[in-house]
Amino acid sequence: MLLLRENAWTSRRRPSLRGVGVIFIVIAVAMPSLGQEPRATIRVEVQSESVPVPGAEVQLNDVPLRTGPEGVAVGSSVLGEVKIAVTKEGFLPVTTTLTVDEVREWIITMELHPQETAKEEVTVYATRSDRRLQDAPLRVEVLGREEIEEKLLMTPGDIVMMLNEMGGMRVQTTSPSLGAASVRIQGMRGRYTRFLSDGLPLFGQQGGGLGLLQIPPMDLGQVEVIKGTTSALYGAGAMGGVVNLISRRPRDKPIHEILVNRSTLGATDVPVFLASRFSPHWSGSLLAGGHWQSRNDIDNDGWADLPGYARGVVRPRLYWDGGGGKTALLTGGVTYENRDGGTVPGALLPATDAPYLEALDTRRYDFGGNLQYLIGGRTVVSSRFSVSSQRHRHRFGEVLENDRHDLLFGEIAIRGTAGRHTWVGGAAVEREAYDPRDFPRFAYEYVTPGVFLQDDVDIARWLSVSASARADFHNQYGTFLSPRVSALFRWADWTSRLSAGGGFFAPTPLTEETEAAGLTRLTIPVPLVAERGRSASLDLTRNFSHASYTATVFTSSVRHPVAARWSDRFELINLPEPTTNVGVELLGTWRKEPFAATASYAYTRSRETDAGQRVDVPLTPRQGLTLVAVWEEENRGRIGIEGYYTGRQRLEQNPFRTVSEPYVILGAMGELNLAKHLRLFVNVENLTNVRQTKWDTLLRPSRTVDGRWTVDAWSPLDGRVINGGVRFVF
Repeated sequence: MLLLRENAWTSRRRPSLRGVGVIFIVIAVAMPSLGQEPRATIRVEVQSESVPVPGAEVQLNDVPLRTGPEGVAVGSSVLGEVKIAVTKEGFLPVTTTLTVDEVREWIITMELHPQETAKEEVTVYATRSDRRLQDAPLRVEVLGREEIEEKLLMTPGDIVMMLNEMGGMRVQTTSPSLGAASVRIQGMRGRYTRFLSDGLPLFGQQGGGLGLLQIPPMDLGQVEVIKGTTSALYGAGAMGGVVNLISRRPRDKPIHEILVNRSTLGATDVPVFLASRFSPHWSGSLLAGGHWQSRNDIDNDGWADLPGYARGVVRPRLYWDGGGGKTALLTGGVTYENRDGGTVPGALLPATDAPYLEALDTRRYDFGGNLQYLIGGRTVVSSRFSVSSQRHRHRFGEVLENDRHDLLFGEIAIRGTAGRHTWVGGAAVEREAYDPRDFPRFAYEYVTPGVFLQDDVDIARWLSVSASARADFHNQYGTFLSPRVSALFRWADWTSRLSAGGGFFAPTPLTEETEAAGLTRLTIPVPLVAERGRSASLDLTRNFSHASYTATVFTSSVRHPVAARWSDRFELINLPEPTTNVGVELLGTWRKEPFAATASYAYTRSRETDAGQRVDVPLTPRQGLTLVAVWEEENRGRIGIEGYYTGRQRLEQNPFRTVSEPYVILGAMGELNLAKHLRLFVNVENLTNVRQTKWDTLLRPSRTVDGRWTVDAWSPLDGRVINGGVRFVF
């Protein structure tokens, strides 16, 4: 009523304005439609492998949309060019441009491809061409910082567990008395594996023995493993494979980490890692740590199942980044360790009623660096060098053995690109000297200059090939040519790599057997000849959005293999028949934050000739299975569980059995972030309490011809172990 009256009053008082108001209202309503540009409807259908993808982010020019349950997003746009971008977590982004020239419904289908796993988004350096992992024809397996941190909480003092859990690799204890170990890759003897630190042989040729137990993982950012004969890349010491330990680089913010660990068997670890930038071009890091272990007689038989040790490690690194591809690294290291085993204080050997002490004192010094310089935007000149010296004082009961290992290494290389080619060429020289002061008949000095050439060719989007060759001129064993060819095939979400190569190894008296028994009783009846190796592998990988599966078949052989034999004396000889290895590896990874899981299976059959018969290589299980699962949230912590199955192994010189028992080991770990800078962790290793001495005693009834009192270790000797501690990160 009020509105009607008001209208009536207005009508009487201002009749001329009523018509104007109506006209104004009509114009106001009509103006938007008269000025609006014509628009077309755009229907975007997002799919992956013909399956709709819901929840994908769609951009029509600057208008954001999201796909529904059927993978469809509908919007509108003015006529003309329309940019369409689609993103979705776990998939590679995709963009396109659509020209809309009439008002109607436009339908476009966008195909998303699963993003490759995070493990593949890294650069690898062990291939020399510094390519992305997914583009390298040569297969390289990588452990990232997350996996390294998990193993750091389990064994802060060494990298043994970290390597033992990689598929196709086995850390074999070579000296039960002192805990020495070597890494066997796909059944190949541990002496054929070369260890590098940032591409430098800082650990000498002995890095795979006791040196393996003296490398803490605190300062590692990445671990790269190349399996098979890689002499074409790294010369004589890499006939079985290469393990390249990449250091953690300083970041924009300083890194300060301190870890304190203690175990139920008396192990104490206190490593410290510091890293910082000093200026826009200079930065540095420092690793320092102390590690201690009490000697343990777990089965109370008077013999130490777990040796004791005290070790100190210091390693500074200095980095320079001059911009424009100019970089440099300078590093040095000092390792002091005293290790002892044998009978525990107050105990006597039952066979002799006398104590028996086995001990090893190690003093290692190393220094090395590299320089990389970019010329002309496409050519890189690089140089590397290292010097290492290692002194041992080894005690085998009543016998003392003193020795010294020296390694001098230098290399210069040039790398460039030309069209589809990435080529590398260079020259290197290596001098290795061994001086056993108490047994000079085993001394040697090897000088090996060499030249190498490598060419990586991207033939097509689906095919890349890498060919490399190296000629080494050994001062005692002559000239060796080591070739290697690899190919990478890619289609859709499948990748496959085929690789084959050859190499050599200059024989030395230092083997797994002599590391355990020493040189006192060793004889070499005839001069040893160089070992020659060949290997080949083929793998097939399928990548999904959160998972990856790989199957690998491999084979290798070693001609003139050097092996220890026991009859009436302890001797090293070249076997008349080659050692052969064939096998299969299966690897599956699944990652969807905050969960990750890995499963691996390896079948390896290693064969050699013994007394005219083909037999399995001792201490090489045919089957191994690993299962690991981790839950992790960055600001809360992590929980992990793991399980390992090890199959039967042929045993040698064991009076109790000729074949080992299979066993299963279970473990669990957890880390809790209490505060921004404080984390607590605990790890339970070997929950099933598997221990070799539950089956047989470690001690022999009598001493063998090589002087040892113990049998070989084919399963854990320490049983269940619980360790825990605190990490300070600031």
